[in-house]
Amino acid sequence: MCAGAALGARADTVFVPAARDNTLFADPAGSLSSGAGTGVFAGNNSASNTRRALVFFDVAAAIPAGATVDSVELRLNVSSSPNTTPQLFTVHRVLHPWGEGSSVSTGGAGAPSAPGDATWIHRFYPDSLWTTPGGDFDPAPHAATTIGPLGLYTWSGEALTLDVAGWLASPSDNFGWLVRGNEGAASTVRLFDSRESNVEPILVVHVTPTSNPTRRQTWGYVKSLYRAP
Repeated sequence: MCAGAALGARADTVFVPAARDNTLFADPAGSLSSGAGTGVFAGNNSASNTRRALVFFDVAAAIPAGATVDSVELRLNVSSSPNTTPQLFTVHRVLHPWGEGSSVSTGGAGAPSAPGDATWIHRFYPDSLWTTPGGDFDPAPHAATTIGPLGLYTWSGEALTLDVAGWLASPSDNFGWLVRGNEGAASTVRLFDSRESNVEPILVVHVTPTSNPTRRQTWGYVKSLYRAP
């Protein structure tokens, strides 16, 4: 699904696909990642090893400049789970840039980190580090939802809306979100479909377009200003 399809004249809803995603696998050496895998993980596995999901949406490329962000919905599809026990999953604003390499984990254990991957200790493997292992993010949840069985889940609320509005106004501050599960017990993990899957993460943005849209200044348009009527 592409954002452009929703951007007809005076559109009020924009569907933004994930531009990048990854999983932080708890590992003090930062040797595990899954930048190109078909899923991202959040929560604890059966051995209480923690996973945290990262997702990034290129808001400024998808939403017209000057538009007012009225509300947003983060939609992720849960495609695998060790059980259906309801667990709370929270979304947090990430504070620094991070990467997505070519590593592919076929399960929940992670794969060897590839250059450019985000890991538990790296923002970009192997040289650029997080300030804090496990990722640099706002500890206060910006949204929360309870996940039980497999299926599509949505996060929304004022804090997410403010995040997206801020990223639209200042794209250089957009580092995406981190999704956390219950990290206080075993077997709380969920597998969310990644952008490499058939049900990619989607950010649904409800906007009020600017009342004075900027006309695209193509060379053909500029030349037309000088043509005789």
